Order: sequence, then C-alpha cells, then structure tokens
Amino acid sequence: MKVPFHQFHSKNFSFHTDPVLVIEDFWTETEMETFRAAMTRSTWTSLFDMPAVAEAFPNTGNWQKAEISPPEARLFLDKLALACIADYMESFPDITQRHVNFNYYSYGVGDCLPTHDDTDDAYTSNRYPPPPLRRLALVTYVHPEWHTDWGGELIIYHAQNDQRGKRALEIACCIAPRPGSVVIFAVPRFHRVCRVDALAGEHKRLSIAGWFMTEHSG
Repeated sequence: MKVPFHQFHSKNFSFHTDPVLVIEDFWTETEMETFRAAMTRSTWTSLFDMPAVAEAFPNTGNWQKAEISPPEARLFLDKLALACIADYMESFPDITQRHVNFNYYSYGVGDCLPTHDDTDDAYTSNRYPPPPLRRLALVTYVHPEWHTDWGGELIIYHAQNDQRGKRALEIACCIAPRPGSVVIFAVPRFHRVCRVDALAGEHKRLSIAGWFMTEHSG
C-alpha cells in the first residue's frame, strides 16, 4: 500500500494482509530539519569500523551509522505510535519483551546494501541468547532533496519457488528515497538498497532505519 499520510487510516490497515506500507509526506519539513540538525551533532561509525557487518555485506561502499539521541528518538517513536504497528506486534503469542532499535544512516556515492531478509543471521547466528526477533522493518528518509538518477532505491522482493524448487526472487516494489516518506514491511522479506550513483555528488542519502522486535517465552 502506498498512501499520503493525510489519507492514511492506521486502524484500517493490517500488515497481515498487506506486508509493505509506504506513507508519503509523513514528516514535516520542520521535523526533517530537526533530524538533520541532530545528525550533524552525532558521532558516526563507518562500515569499515563494524567488522562483522562489513564481512556480512562486502563491497557495499562505506556507509555510516549513528545513534539517535533521546529527544529525537521520542519525536520519532511518538509519531510512529500507529495502531497498525501495535496491532501487528501484539498479534504474536507469548511475548515477554518488546524492543525497538533505530539508528541514523548516511549513504554516499558508491554505497549500497545487497539482498538480505533482515533475519540478522549473517552476523548474529552464534550469539547466545539469540537476539530479539525482528517483526517490522522501517526506513524513513530525511534528506532535503533526492533526484531520480541519484540511485539509492529500496528494492523489495517477492520470494517464490521455481519449477525446480529453488527460491526465486521477483521485484515487488521499487521505492525511491523520497524525502519525508516512510516504508514499513514485515520481516522476513528480501530487499536491498541500490547503490548511490556518482550523479549524487556530495549529496547524502540520509535515513532513519531499524526494527520493531519481540522476545518470547519458551
């Protein structure tokens, strides 16, 4: 589903029936400016300084990640207190704890992310106890502008088996990183971030991304 924020009725939407939601014009210009200002004050970590992640996602440039400070985190989560998110998260049995994990991301020319399904298995499979289960993935874009030929699209795939029983991926959605939009989708779901083109120059693909997660008994 793709819908402008002013036309979106959260109580009428379900991720069980429509696993991908795109809301346009979710953030106001003032809210995006608040996030961008906070980003300039943040301490950024490059992919090369995250060895486990870099090993899991080689040849993806050197994108950067930073933590969200408490005031901006409150702004972010307060506006995302949508009924459709709460309903989906509470639909799983035997929940013992609920978690969120969101960070700032900056992608420049040459940066991308290869196809993965957000299960986190590539670099957490040996952790004990296992990490919380990612239930909903979210990415939202706060850069001031983005042109079509700058790349950086989010590609979401539909997975199915071919005639030989092998998994085959077909493009279900190609979502441009439009400023102010938010994309939420159920996990696991194969997706990737297209490489930012050299035509972007010094412009950065600025986003907030992460997950709504659960832990369970047993």
